[in-house]
Amino acid sequence: MSEVKTIATREGYGAALVELGKEHQDIVVLDADLAAATKTGVFAKAFPGRHFNCGIAEQNMMGAAAGLAAMGLVPFASSFAMFAVGRAFEQIRNSIGYPRLNVKIGASHGGISVGEDGASHQCCEDFALMRSIPGMVVLCPADEVEARAVVKAAYQYQGPVYMRFGRLAVPVFHDEADYKFEIGKGEVLREGSDLAILATGLEVAEAMKAAETLAAGGVQARVLNLCSIKPLDTGLVLKAARECGRVVTCEEHSVIGGLGEAVCAAIAEAGVACKVKRVGVQDEFGRSGPAKELLARFGLDAAGIAAACRELLEQ
Repeated sequence: MSEVKTIATREGYGAALVELGKEHQDIVVLDADLAAATKTGVFAKAFPGRHFNCGIAEQNMMGAAAGLAAMGLVPFASSFAMFAVGRAFEQIRNSIGYPRLNVKIGASHGGISVGEDGASHQCCEDFALMRSIPGMVVLCPADEVEARAVVKAAYQYQGPVYMRFGRLAVPVFHDEADYKFEIGKGEVLREGSDLAILATGLEVAEAMKAAETLAAGGVQARVLNLCSIKPLDTGLVLKAARECGRVVTCEEHSVIGGLGEAVCAAIAEAGVACKVKRVGVQDEFGRSGPAKELLARFGLDAAGIAAACRELLEQ
């Protein structure tokens, strides 16, 4: 059996920007002095006249992106999630979201898998903040193939889009030749009826591993990849809730305001009888350490997800 390839989704971000840049002259890329880390440096090398290093001034970068969008260009503004969202929220809300400008925000290094950089850099609040902005699309790809598809879909979409990419290399499980991504649509990766695991980002691969572990014990778990957090594929979520009766949500984000709350709202508003357990960061800050150890510490690895599923089944 061939070894599974692992690539960080931020790599897909940079590669897709270059691919799009060759086809579309209206794309410009802005960065806040982190081009090497966000992988927009590859775009800067290919198209130096269309890449702008705004320096460590994220609020100004978002304002500049808004201005470029108002001129008819399609700006991709990039930084670490903590800085792009946390530091520049007001500018995103008032200068991009309120006028519904065609700005794409590519935020890398989201979640606790940032690792040794510690809590100050581990943004676990970005989904909540971006979901709260009217009209903002929120996407979090699960692997490098999906990341490239997400960037291309964001370009085609008219309006503001927030994309979160990761630092940690994750398994590539999508087939590039066959995979199609659509904003607002989820994906069934594994069938099952005992419970459903609804995951986003790097948690999708961990959910698949957890499902394999559960299957060895006789539990058949359905696994959904919900890259599109907003808009959410409500139909797919409700189908899983009705058919399985138990749902576990998994995200490398606070359980407050992210995928789990979006899923709970959809199920509650539809009046579906379903038990839900949210796997995520439990109202606490991250800490410094190796990424994989942190995922285990916060119960976000396959073992933690499997344990949460068993706990829900025992209720």
